[in-house]
Amino acid sequence: MADEHASPRPSFWKSPWGVVCTVIAVAASAYLWLAHKDHLLALLPYAFLAACPLMHMFMHRGHHGHHHGGTPPPDQRVPRDD
Repeated sequence: MADEHASPRPSFWKSPWGVVCTVIAVAASAYLWLAHKDHLLALLPYAFLAACPLMHMFMHRGHHGHHHGGTPPPDQRVPRDD
């Protein structure tokens, strides 16, 4: 039997490694913005184009079972009173 009062695992971002990764990401972003602002602004249109397929891939990862027919799977059908 599992312990019902066990505390859940803390989020990665609240762990020491998460804080270190956040600080490194902020420092790297600040350096890139200050030293290479023109290059980053030139790449901005390509970032929008790359975001489209990436969002599509990551936002549809929970759709494992597509049922192309317009009817729900048998276990989710509601009986009709005909």
